[in-house]
Amino acid sequence: MFRRNTLDWNISKRHNLQRCCACIFALLTAGLLTACGTDHDTIRSTETTSSSHPEHNDTQSSQADTLHKQFGESCITEQTFEVELSEYQGKVWFVPYAPSGDEQTLRIQIMQDGEILADLYPYVPELLESASFTSLDAVAFFDVNYDNCTDIVLIETYDDTSFAAIYYGFAADADAYERYFFSQSQLSENITNRLKTLTIPEIRSLTQGKKNGSFTDYQEAYETISHLSELESSGSLEYNLIDFDGDDTPELVTGVEGYYISLYTYHDGTVYPLMDKWAYGAMGNAGYEYVPGKNNLRNYNTDYAGLILYTAYMKIGTQHSLEMVAHIETLNFDDVNGNGIPDEEEEASFGCYSVSYIDDKEVSPEECDSYNAGEYEYITPIMSLEELLAALQQ
Repeated sequence: MFRRNTLDWNISKRHNLQRCCACIFALLTAGLLTACGTDHDTIRSTETTSSSHPEHNDTQSSQADTLHKQFGESCITEQTFEVELSEYQGKVWFVPYAPSGDEQTLRIQIMQDGEILADLYPYVPELLESASFTSLDAVAFFDVNYDNCTDIVLIETYDDTSFAAIYYGFAADADAYERYFFSQSQLSENITNRLKTLTIPEIRSLTQGKKNGSFTDYQEAYETISHLSELESSGSLEYNLIDFDGDDTPELVTGVEGYYISLYTYHDGTVYPLMDKWAYGAMGNAGYEYVPGKNNLRNYNTDYAGLILYTAYMKIGTQHSLEMVAHIETLNFDDVNGNGIPDEEEEASFGCYSVSYIDDKEVSPEECDSYNAGEYEYITPIMSLEELLAALQQ
């Protein structure tokens, strides 16, 4: 009998990630400022400047005319770029639009061959929600949070107040979630508040240490991640160091107990995100368990008051990411009509019947038990930042 997999996995959505570093250059051979790179680990940025050279101004005017014809009169031409972003195949256009008509905020689109690939939901600080857009002062593209996806960093001004706006990029994954960019309001606010001079180099210096791949050891890598995590949080973050896979290098846990967990591993100078803010504590998800040193993660998720149980087993694979080992769907009722959900006419079987499936094939209880690796414990953050930093120095 066919059984459909109804689990909307938290674990597959976005949150496996990483990125890096720096190089600034412009190509004017086509008369337009172009930003691109082959490894998506380079920074492309511009901060608005003025020029007193007539020839330069004529060139800028010609470029602006070309971009206005291509994207419309409200396009902010000096901050419009053709770029390569890790989230997409080939070059795309980053196109910001000044407010027009009844619009109040900056509008941004990612475009390719005339098609709109993504609209960026504008981030504006709460205190400036009634202010008017003044300028888009700087744009940069680089991996802020070490997840191998290109992020977008902006500096904007509303009225006479400037602020940073950070957008994390997420690529499409195996479950066909769309590529998109999501504003990081807490990170943007904390960056703005901490920097006296708001520039792209200062933002990069605050959010990152070394380029990913060049860390001396896991201690240095995890210290960098912990400082970025603090910038992303509102102050309730905790940490832990656990032995997930038994390779003598601990994994870093960050998160808010009862709400979400992030997990990082380290290998040969590079830090890899295994879990990025995976939520738990609601919707039948009690948390994520592991057996120390056994490279085995287990997660239970229930639906219909426990009548459907989903059990996932995962491990760290050769690409330093979590891979699904088995996804078990257990029906604790007799699904007579085969629709995969409990119905009123099946109520007599509730809790008195059980059958499990892997990849739509019925499996025995013994086969389900074969994936258990031993005594599990929950992945839980228990350290303050100060305690983590002290542990990393031991």
